[in-house]
Amino acid sequence: MSGRKNIFFAVLLINLSFLFAGCVSDDSHRDANEIAQRAGLTREIIPTTPFPIVTWSRTEPPVNALRVYIEGDGFAWKSRTRPSDNPTPRDPLGLALAGADPSANVLYLARPCQFIGPPLPTGCSVNLWTDDRFSPAVIDAMNRALSQFVQRYPGVKIELVGYSGGGNIAALLAERRTDVRTLRTVAGNLDVGYVNAWHHVSAMPAAMSAIDHAQTLKTLPQIHFSGDVDKTVPPDVARRFQQRVGGSCTRVESVRGMAHGSDWAAIWPQLLAIAMPAC
Repeated sequence: MSGRKNIFFAVLLINLSFLFAGCVSDDSHRDANEIAQRAGLTREIIPTTPFPIVTWSRTEPPVNALRVYIEGDGFAWKSRTRPSDNPTPRDPLGLALAGADPSANVLYLARPCQFIGPPLPTGCSVNLWTDDRFSPAVIDAMNRALSQFVQRYPGVKIELVGYSGGGNIAALLAERRTDVRTLRTVAGNLDVGYVNAWHHVSAMPAAMSAIDHAQTLKTLPQIHFSGDVDKTVPPDVARRFQQRVGGSCTRVESVRGMAHGSDWAAIWPQLLAIAMPAC
């Protein structure tokens, strides 16, 4: 019986990954390049160890503030039993949000090994976009990539934005950095354990979860946007995170008619105009 139960949970975990990922295709890189080109974003690879991070950015001196976008989980599984050999998302909603941002200074961070290859570098192992996608090693690499970029602009203040699983990473980066002045998430997976339980899948032992560090963000102005019809990361996730943070600096917005993979970029300029809570 235990063997059947393990198989059952493994299949559920794979099915959940499809909800977050979609399918990757040969057009993924071209579509991303088109989004970036329309928005005036320039591609760069930051060689963090042991795997590289792809970025797109635009800056206009003086760079006193920089809005930083972090992509979602990408394409994790090729079939029900086979992990993807490249995590590049088919529909990079995090990049689309960056492209819709009218700000002068924007940086987009892909997740490890997205938009690279084929072939992938040797440091790009399957676990980085499956079981270990929120591991300390991944969070550290994202933090190093961000630090390498912003060292070009001494004194710059960062406004973090994360989509889906990128919301979890954005909150974790905000917790460990001293140069972050605001945090926004869109359909953010801010409570990894709760979301896994919601979908009845097994736990991710190596995962760091933003909700476990929420109280350290009590004085950081932040807004968390959830779609009211999101069945992948339900609105309860943002509300639970808000309760855990406490204080008056956290705002939760439920956006009518929006699902997890909806066209958030189309309404992003309006959402950006919503004022941060006064702390």
